[in-house]
Amino acid sequence: MSSNSGLTAEDIPESELVETTSLVVNSGEIRKLGLGRTWSIPVNKSGVGSSNSVHELLECPVCANSMYPPIHQCPNGHTLCSSCKARVHNHCPTCRHELGNIRCLALEKVAESLELPCRYQSVGCPEIFPYYGKLKHEQQCRFRPYSCPYAGAECLVTGDIGTILAHLKDDHKVDMHDGCTFNHRYVKSNPHEVENATWMLTVFNCFGQHFCLHFEAFLLGVAPVYMAFLRFMGEDEEAKGYGYSLEVGGNGRKLIWQGVPRSIRDGHRKVRDSHDGLIIHRKMALFFSGGNRQELKLRVTGRIWKEQ
Repeated sequence: MSSNSGLTAEDIPESELVETTSLVVNSGEIRKLGLGRTWSIPVNKSGVGSSNSVHELLECPVCANSMYPPIHQCPNGHTLCSSCKARVHNHCPTCRHELGNIRCLALEKVAESLELPCRYQSVGCPEIFPYYGKLKHEQQCRFRPYSCPYAGAECLVTGDIGTILAHLKDDHKVDMHDGCTFNHRYVKSNPHEVENATWMLTVFNCFGQHFCLHFEAFLLGVAPVYMAFLRFMGEDEEAKGYGYSLEVGGNGRKLIWQGVPRSIRDGHRKVRDSHDGLIIHRKMALFFSGGNRQELKLRVTGRIWKEQ
């Protein structure tokens, strides 16, 4: 195919228009030709397309996410990602033409040549990745926002630690405490009612970090249990630098748990279902409570320390 800057899609044989796309590079632009449509992308002196311009081309017009192979296009050249191809019932959302199974190989090749900054660059990530490695990094980037750790509702708020702390205090009315030791009393008038809901979340400011203490009731199989565990408001590698202990008892008996706090990157349910914390079966909890066992009265104490 000629690199003449006057070449248009109409100059391409119809047989090629059905299944192929091509790239033409001249002194001033990268022009993607194919299937009745052209795109012009500014290039720098080295002949490499502007990352921002090319990245815009790689944005799916349906979901606005970056497109990854296979990138599909209709016979008129409109592109979309493979996920959205099924959602639009195999019809182009732009021109309504049937999509078929045409791959936009040219755009996939352009993507291979790109190196782009992490989407969290504005909040501190300095990394630059090949286009096809960028998504994998962003899913694990330490600068990505945290999800709200409150488990009593399906909360969708995300943000940095400062934002999450303010949200917990203002919106969920979570108690905030300074210090590395705690002594909490949990009371429930009808311990035979077990709900899969958080009873209490308390946040502790300790060693300049923040920790979430969870205490809740749930069913372990068919048996009701109570569980307390600690989560670290930060990354998993940082969490491993701390330890904690929990203790509950009564009537001359005692249960002690010692472990490492889990990062809030691990979802509340994931931590709970892994049983990574102090678990108290209901019969034992009622025994600790004393009296006629008609009311749950548990005192959970503990401390947080920094590993040497």
